[in-house]
Amino acid sequence: MTETIRPTFHGFEQIPLREYAERAYLDYSMYVVLDRALPFIGDGLKPVQRRIVYSMSELGLSAGAKPKKSARTVGDVIGKYHPHGDSACYEALVLMAQPFSYRYPLIEGQGNFGSPDDPKSFAAMRYTESKLTPIAEVLLGELGQGTVDWTPNFDGTLEEPTWLPARLPHLLLNGTTGIAVGMATDVPPHNLNEIVSACIRLIDDPDATVADLCEHVRGPDYPTRAEIITAASDLRAMYENGTGSVRARAVWRKDNANIVIDALPYQVSPSKVIEQIAAQMRAKKLPWLEDIRDESDHANPVRVVLIPRSNRVDAEQLMGHLFATTDLEKSYRVNLNIIGLDGRPQVKNLKMFLTEWLAFRSDTVTRRLKHRLDKVERRLHLLEGLLVAFLNLDEVIRIIRTEDEPKAALIARFGLSEEQADYILETKLKQLARLEEMKIRGEQDELRAEREKIAGILESKAKLKKLIKDELTADAKKFGDARLSPLVQRDAAQALDETELVASEPMTVVLSEKGWIRAAKGHDVDASTLSYRDGDGLLGAVRSRSTQQVAFLDSEGRSYSTAVHTLPSARGNGEPLTGRFSPAAGASFQALATGDNDARFVLASSHGYGFVTRFENLTGRQKAGKAMLNLTVGANVLQPAQVPNTGTDRIVAVTSAGHLLAFPVSELPELDKGKGNKIIEIPKAKLGTERVVAIAAVSPGATLLVKSGQRTMSLSFKDLDEYVGARATRGGLLPRGWQKVDGLDVQ
Repeated sequence: MTETIRPTFHGFEQIPLREYAERAYLDYSMYVVLDRALPFIGDGLKPVQRRIVYSMSELGLSAGAKPKKSARTVGDVIGKYHPHGDSACYEALVLMAQPFSYRYPLIEGQGNFGSPDDPKSFAAMRYTESKLTPIAEVLLGELGQGTVDWTPNFDGTLEEPTWLPARLPHLLLNGTTGIAVGMATDVPPHNLNEIVSACIRLIDDPDATVADLCEHVRGPDYPTRAEIITAASDLRAMYENGTGSVRARAVWRKDNANIVIDALPYQVSPSKVIEQIAAQMRAKKLPWLEDIRDESDHANPVRVVLIPRSNRVDAEQLMGHLFATTDLEKSYRVNLNIIGLDGRPQVKNLKMFLTEWLAFRSDTVTRRLKHRLDKVERRLHLLEGLLVAFLNLDEVIRIIRTEDEPKAALIARFGLSEEQADYILETKLKQLARLEEMKIRGEQDELRAEREKIAGILESKAKLKKLIKDELTADAKKFGDARLSPLVQRDAAQALDETELVASEPMTVVLSEKGWIRAAKGHDVDASTLSYRDGDGLLGAVRSRSTQQVAFLDSEGRSYSTAVHTLPSARGNGEPLTGRFSPAAGASFQALATGDNDARFVLASSHGYGFVTRFENLTGRQKAGKAMLNLTVGANVLQPAQVPNTGTDRIVAVTSAGHLLAFPVSELPELDKGKGNKIIEIPKAKLGTERVVAIAAVSPGATLLVKSGQRTMSLSFKDLDEYVGARATRGGLLPRGWQKVDGLDVQ
């Protein structure tokens, strides 16, 4: 029996693929969450931003320095601390330099750093120069004072700060956005003075509620003068929950007859808004507007001019429509999901956010004070040794000149510490000779006073709070400014109905036999004189208005509708209705009607059945139409007849055999859809050869026109008395020579 030899593996771990995939994806997720997408509550920066600001400080690019090429900064960042793509790093640098992107920019750029119209139109990093702004001092000022932890860089050759010792809650000042794995963050920018005021309120009153803090933080403050129109109650709920949304609306004014837009919502491009408005103008959905111009320049970064057609245009109504249909009004998601002091992401409300940041600030100030206290005590210790050396200068010089081990001799002779002895030996003789007792004692007094002060602050929570408040107040006085985004109570914008946007003009809608549709301006149009495509001709024409709908009935009895103002001009041959609707295979369009929604029409088939219905029932947005008139086999749809609604109207029906019947409208039922009732009797024996030619609705004072070939017979309302009968009867026979009827009309 042969023994099976199994291969053995050494030097690496064997685990199931599923377990490995889960572990690898979790590691990746945590990296994206903690080291890329979500900001840290302390300094409010993502790693790439923190490394850019720190690298610029290391390059000496402070606010008072001369700027250097951005490529120099990017090279330092990716070479020393951030081993990622240079383009992404440069884009992060540019973002912090754009005053229209950052409420308080951290970088001052020289050159093309983009524009509100196209934020990503910035020049390449080899052309631009940059340095830090004065407010960046808030992040970096205490960096070398023992306030942060340091960590090795990616290759272990350098150290970088784990965070920056921010003196202000920078995350709320400039805001941020980020998409991690399974979570995202959207923190809006705020006004510095309001945030500092809320911090001081929370220091004085730790039990303050979110509602109390909202007395100070009234809402976000974007780097644009667009209005924030979100209700105060909604803003308060947003700060209480840590999630919500904010709506911003463009600012406009009347300039004589024109409308001038001076400010757009945050991150809204003027060119995009102009394109959105122009698209509506091309689609004939803004007939009130004559033209639109972009007059933005360096003096006026945003100036979009709308030119109405006349002075009668309601500017408020027009702008309300544009707010509802374009980016002139925009909603911003708010999600205060950030990495807290415990290193975990969490959605925090305003109080949680500020309380945790104040804890960070308190810890930072405490570390700074302890670091300074250590330096003061070390200096006092060294000054004590210097004072001993000054008082025994000749002996010190003798020991240094004669002793083989002067350090040990000094320690033994004067009871000095090793640190004191080293400091004395490192001091140059000429400096030591120049030392004066009064200067040493004066410095000692100053340092002792400082030590007492620092120790007092560290021992007293009240003094520590006062120090933090004083520093916050000083920074607010130095860097604070007025709110840019006004908070205004506005009603919700409403888009105008399509009919409200269209000027009401008389139109004649013309339908050809082959189903081609067009519309001519005016009611004095003779549709029979229009040109038609070869093999095509006039089927029907109705008088309408540009603000109304027109409905079509096909050979299956289905109804379709469209707006009259969207129809092509009658100068050409129009367009096929099959381009707008999708009738069944083999179906053709046979009739059309138009009117207001409450207008009543008689729908009938050539087999003599029909009913009364409101025009609203004929309309609908279904591309495949809606079932309206149930047809018997072989029946056609007749042209609908509008009922004048006088109360004494008569319905008139005429057959191809010359039988004409008139009866009151009240005898015909009003239905939403269906087959209807019998209108006029056609014997079964003649059903294949005789049919209903037309129907009409005649009111008192009107005249019925009976068309037969080139001739027309006029019948007054009284003349119809001899043809009046009960519904569904045979009716009277027209005079000889008029029994071949082509159609009916009413005037």
